[in-house]
Amino acid sequence: MNLTIENILLVGSLLLFASIIAGKTSYKFGVPTLILFLSIGMLAGSEGVGGIMFDDPKIAQFIGIVSLNFILFSGGLDTNWNSIKPVLKEGIALSTLGVFLTAISIGSFVYFITDFTIYESMLLGSIVSSTDAAAVFSVLRSKNLALKTNLRPTLELESGSNDPMAYVLTLAFLMLVINQDQSIYSIIPLFLQQMTIGCLAGFLFGKLSKLIINKIKLDFEGLYPVLTIALMFITFSATDFIGGNGFLAIYICAVFLGNQDLIHKKTIIKMYDGLAWLMQIVLFLTLGLLVFPSQIIPIAGVGLLISLFLIIIARPVGVFISLIFFKMKLRRRFYISWVGLRGAVPIVFATYPLIAGVEKANMIFNIVFFISVTSILIQGTTLSVFAKWLNVGLPEKIQTERDKFLSDFPKTAMKELEITSNCYAVNKKIVDLGFPKNAIIALIKRNNKYLTPNGSTVIEPHDVLVILSENQEGLELVNNCLNKAIA
Repeated sequence: MNLTIENILLVGSLLLFASIIAGKTSYKFGVPTLILFLSIGMLAGSEGVGGIMFDDPKIAQFIGIVSLNFILFSGGLDTNWNSIKPVLKEGIALSTLGVFLTAISIGSFVYFITDFTIYESMLLGSIVSSTDAAAVFSVLRSKNLALKTNLRPTLELESGSNDPMAYVLTLAFLMLVINQDQSIYSIIPLFLQQMTIGCLAGFLFGKLSKLIINKIKLDFEGLYPVLTIALMFITFSATDFIGGNGFLAIYICAVFLGNQDLIHKKTIIKMYDGLAWLMQIVLFLTLGLLVFPSQIIPIAGVGLLISLFLIIIARPVGVFISLIFFKMKLRRRFYISWVGLRGAVPIVFATYPLIAGVEKANMIFNIVFFISVTSILIQGTTLSVFAKWLNVGLPEKIQTERDKFLSDFPKTAMKELEITSNCYAVNKKIVDLGFPKNAIIALIKRNNKYLTPNGSTVIEPHDVLVILSENQEGLELVNNCLNKAIA
């Protein structure tokens, strides 16, 4: 079936609805939702019952890049700095050296078992070298896995920050495949440029975005998430334009923003949470439509060999060597090795050889698709089992910092504070005061009238703040926060 303007919305909405319903039922049977999204896309595709003809890798790549922007930005917003700070070095080692070693290991294996050239082999290895943020975030959060000793922050930090390394390696080896007369050393300047500019741009755009969000005065609360989307795409495209890694920049920018006091922060995070799920569904549906199942069957044998080598050898080698200088229990290293899920990101990266017209691009795409599917099926369905076997799981349900921030805790303590004319807080916005997250300013009494404040509300002299907190300890934190204001 060919999509037209008349039926594209109907077909799209039906696929979206089917994916959501399938995702809901999948929890009961322990099947990762991402596999169902892919399956629905394949069923609706040209060789499925839907008969939708879609074979445009450029459109798929565009949808993939846009989706990854939202997924990585949402993951960055959810990343609590206090949680990742103790494991920052480990996370960086995994997302750089670990990815590089995995790519080299897989590339070498592919070279020995196929007729690929060394550069084509390394290109395939680079494409599947990083864990997938969408897959890891989705599986960990849907299963609500509680893990010991900063293990979960390590995994989420790695999956959110290692795509840029895989992206740079993919571009570098794609360049070598196309221009085989170039030296392999020519990729080093590209790597340094992409990573350095990406890091600096992400931090600078993060600071600029915070300033814009908190200083600009919009008439409607719903415009703040829209403003954040605009800033996200500006960060990505501007960084890419000046030669940096856009994916790295938006992740760093989002981590910075997620740990700052922002106006309407809850609204922004909730919106991104929903959009990240939408983008995951759209991305996997699109990639499911793009693949031809009849082309997957002939490469199933070699695809399974590469997938098993990746899971059993390449990923553990990358993890153990990159973490060799860190103190960490052996069972934690084994579990990190097992949570090496591949998902949509490698499939999106596999569209680059297709667009570039590489001779074996079709075979590379189909192998990568097969690896991603088997990785989610084998590893995604067994994360809980391995956590139990390796004794790295916690029996109780742990509430993340993000969940705590978004939830409405019952407030059991109240206090009124009057702001004097010489207070530090006078003429300052609430968002700039660094107010504790477990307490709120419920009301402001001003000129015998009660106002309902938000982050952009400016404190005025003689305001009476009605403070609500979870407990008495929360009120003490408020006192510490406002001690300059009430001194």
